[in-house]
Amino acid sequence: MKVSIVIRTYNEERHLPSVLEKIASQRADSLSKEVIIVDSGSEDRTRDIGESFGCRIVRIAKDDFTFGRSLNVGCTAATGQYLVFVSGHCVPATDTWLANLIKPLHDDICVYTYGRQMGNGDSKFSERQLFKKYFPEVSSIYQQGFFCNNANAALRREVWEAHRFNEELTGLEDMELGRRLVERGLKLGYVAEAPVFHLHDESWRKMHRRYEREAIALQRIMPEVHVSFYDFLRYSASAILLDAGAALQERVVLKRFPEIVMFRLLQFLGAYQGNHETRKMSRVLKEKYFYPK
Repeated sequence: MKVSIVIRTYNEERHLPSVLEKIASQRADSLSKEVIIVDSGSEDRTRDIGESFGCRIVRIAKDDFTFGRSLNVGCTAATGQYLVFVSGHCVPATDTWLANLIKPLHDDICVYTYGRQMGNGDSKFSERQLFKKYFPEVSSIYQQGFFCNNANAALRREVWEAHRFNEELTGLEDMELGRRLVERGLKLGYVAEAPVFHLHDESWRKMHRRYEREAIALQRIMPEVHVSFYDFLRYSASAILLDAGAALQERVVLKRFPEIVMFRLLQFLGAYQGNHETRKMSRVLKEKYFYPK
């Protein structure tokens, strides 16, 4: 049984060695593994690091990059019957991560799974609260709904061949595929026993852009969802208060409160702005929303 692990990268030299070391140390005797790095123009040592671990490097031009297209390119190069997706800054947290993530696929319970995501001590406080919300400690196999996240996911190859990732979206290609699969009666599953540390090293500007482009994509996936300016104010205030309460319990509220306010304001401002983005993308906007820098 062969697994192809596809990693999208752009300037990932900080965490990529840890990601590849953890992949190499997985306890999965019945599995053979290959690692394919789809690189979109890294200017650091990302490709050199990948080659030193024996990864196959596939390049995608900056002008051709979208999140869905990069995964389709990686899957095309893959030879395994199971396709595993992990970001270049998502470090597997256990040596059974891989086996647990693909088990529901092998057992024919689900066709698409995603694993738990966690922060660490360097993560932004509010992001750790989001991880706890969307990636709880208890598995759901199979789950209701079509939420999925390709930072830590697995897909049966024949399913990908029949339902490739949307290459036009500015993000959320995982949820878009999940919705199509669920509408066809196929099952998705959440595997809490397949955790990774998702380590975002983002500027505030980049974080805001991420939530904005994801909101643009969500409009394509769920056009019935509308975010008003009142929603922006209400959601921001509520999230700030909830996070402050959690920080108070952890006795870090004074240290973390300015960060909490900034995170939540930019998160929901991005969601509000992206929800209202109706202009046809110019080349400049395409670069802004699609290219990961």
